[in-house]
Amino acid sequence: MLRDYFLLTLAMIIGAVGWQFLLLPNHITMGGITGISSIVYWGTGIPAQYIFFGLNIVLLSVALVVLGWRFCVKTIYAVVLFTLFATLLQDTAQSAHLLADQKFMATVVGGVLMGTSIGLGLASGGSTGGSDVIAAIVNHYRDVSLGHVILICDLAIITSSYFVLRNWEEVFYGYVLLFILSFFVDYIVNSMRMSVQFFIISTKWREIGEAINHIAERGCTTLDGNGFYTGEDVKVVFCIAKKTESHLIFDLIDEIDPNAFVAQSPCTGVYGQGFDRFKTHNKRLVKKMEGAAVKTPEADAVRKQS
Repeated sequence: MLRDYFLLTLAMIIGAVGWQFLLLPNHITMGGITGISSIVYWGTGIPAQYIFFGLNIVLLSVALVVLGWRFCVKTIYAVVLFTLFATLLQDTAQSAHLLADQKFMATVVGGVLMGTSIGLGLASGGSTGGSDVIAAIVNHYRDVSLGHVILICDLAIITSSYFVLRNWEEVFYGYVLLFILSFFVDYIVNSMRMSVQFFIISTKWREIGEAINHIAERGCTTLDGNGFYTGEDVKVVFCIAKKTESHLIFDLIDEIDPNAFVAQSPCTGVYGQGFDRFKTHNKRLVKKMEGAAVKTPEADAVRKQS
């Protein structure tokens, strides 16, 4: 929990710096509520962070029902911090106006900072609000790339900035920013959620398994194997863990049996207890099987007996 809130705090500082120092002064539009706030600010002069805060309150009311209070508590914390840091940096950012004559570099650096901010927020169980919340709601039900959801939600908002900026060149910079941001969101989230699998062959397999269970707090499975060259029966400990936990597991193995044979490989997707859950509600196949079973004579006989 402390780690999550530390990362959220760091993410909001990074995002506020990117937004206030690089994107707002250079008229580079983001998507989501941040982009809407920027457009309203350019058109009316109302501080963007206040618009950002108000719109997020409405969106979070919906997210509270779908995603639960745990996600919303962290997101409210992130939104409040982002608003606070953006307010504190506003005057300094307006006087500094970084990369004023290098708009493309401002777009790239701003995209990296905002993408890192959003990615760290989502990986920590919260977000900066806006399209991040919409992406999290969609990802709650479907195994869809978070970056792609943000991309789809934000294209219309960036395009609409033309009605305020009256400059298609600045709108195109917004498109470039969006692609950079989407890439970094996926990169950060996937890096922090990446899992690895271990195949461990050791004569001290029981001690290794117990250490993984009780110290690393990860489950493992023992498989029966046979050494082809020696002809001896062996035990193989199979374990899946988060990538961030792999160093601890290697340390445990090295401490118990430095001569153990270990194979580690990345996993593109792990579902089940302690990892992600299945994100599909497509039950057509099960219903089709049930329907086929009902039509068979054997199913009728079983139904009559019951």
